[in-house]
Amino acid sequence: MKTILTVLCFFYFLVANAQTVELGRDSTNSVIVHKDSRFDELADKQSDINHRAQTLLPKWIHGWRIQAANTQNRDEANAVKSEMLRRFPEQKSYLLYQAPSFRVRVGDFTTQKEAFKLRREIAALYPGKGIYIVPDMVEITPKPEDVEADNNQ
Repeated sequence: MKTILTVLCFFYFLVANAQTVELGRDSTNSVIVHKDSRFDELADKQSDINHRAQTLLPKWIHGWRIQAANTQNRDEANAVKSEMLRRFPEQKSYLLYQAPSFRVRVGDFTTQKEAFKLRREIAALYPGKGIYIVPDMVEITPKPEDVEADNNQ
């Protein structure tokens, strides 16, 4: 039994030593890669596509909206939202529910001054209603021409 164990240990050390000697002979340790130049072009195109996609995505920032209605009646809130969409198609309208109230908010403004202009128009249409400018997270989508101008600089 002792001799078998001794022989196995001898072979183990022989194999381990042979591998280290083999690794020691290769002193260059370098790899030469031959690649097609079109890979660089594809990588540049993909980088450009990723950059454009990132800059064209909508971003959420702190801004302002007009609160056109605050009611507990869902049908009334939907009617106000429809009216806002009809009268101001260029502005987005939002229907929010915070128990027990439904709130209709209009627009995505970065400054209160921008929101004040629309608030004045809505207040003229609905005198006596509580039309407020409220802080909110607003969605800003950059215009494609703005992105192109940034890319050209």
